[in-house]
Amino acid sequence: MEMVVEARFDAVGGWFAVLGWVGLVFIVLAVAEIVWDRLTGARPKLAETGANIVIAAVGEALNRTAYGLIFVVALFLAEPFALLDIPMTWWSWLLAILAADLSYYWMHRWEHEVRVLWSYHSVHHSSPEFNLTTAYRLAWAEGLVEWVFFLPMVVLGFDPVQTLVAILVVVLYQTWIHTTKVGRLGWLEGVLNTPSAHRVHHGSDDRYLDRNYGGILMLWDRMFGTYQAEEDPVTFGITQPLNSANPLVINFHEIVAIARDCLGARRLSDIAGYVFGRPGWRPPER
Repeated sequence: MEMVVEARFDAVGGWFAVLGWVGLVFIVLAVAEIVWDRLTGARPKLAETGANIVIAAVGEALNRTAYGLIFVVALFLAEPFALLDIPMTWWSWLLAILAADLSYYWMHRWEHEVRVLWSYHSVHHSSPEFNLTTAYRLAWAEGLVEWVFFLPMVVLGFDPVQTLVAILVVVLYQTWIHTTKVGRLGWLEGVLNTPSAHRVHHGSDDRYLDRNYGGILMLWDRMFGTYQAEEDPVTFGITQPLNSANPLVINFHEIVAIARDCLGARRLSDIAGYVFGRPGWRPPER
């Protein structure tokens, strides 16, 4: 069994190689952006950048060990329940990336609308700065949860390895859009996830909250009514700023807040609301 799984990964080794090189290019660009910002005075402090790097390093270690194993094993365990047997061809690769992007949209939207999911996703949004290192500010806990949202792809009939590669494509694409150095891109706005569209997504301004969830495509946001173009200047961060660059505070502040609210709850229904309601939910006054 182990040899069969290894052979299936080897069969798509070219994809992993390309993604690895693209990822390396993005890291080089992030370093170049730091140097440029320091030289021009655009980034006078490095506290947030340092936090992003530490969070990324720990997250990468987790993803390459325990979390990565959970993700891969879960996908393969779902394979026997597949409704179809979709072959790996050029057209199925396009469909897989499209399906992964749609799955990502709904995962991302739920991470904004369900507080227990927001408890880890808020890590990515909590920085008041917006640059390429922000792309790597991903919660240490997300790998324990996010695989669930991609199981339907395997159940539908996509190969687990193809599903994994498609997810990586969707995630890796989003690295370059974490920047203020690229303006609006004309007709691509509203079609693709661009730096402008993603600046909106990271905004804490009322008109920008909970908008532009798509990974690669903005078509899902247009389809489901969550698209917002960049109009006014964006205020980055979350509505209640952390005022901390401590990676531990960044990763666990919302989990602690949920626990505090639940401990102070008077009813079980209130606990359910604090955990599964929208961020900011409060019990109705009685």
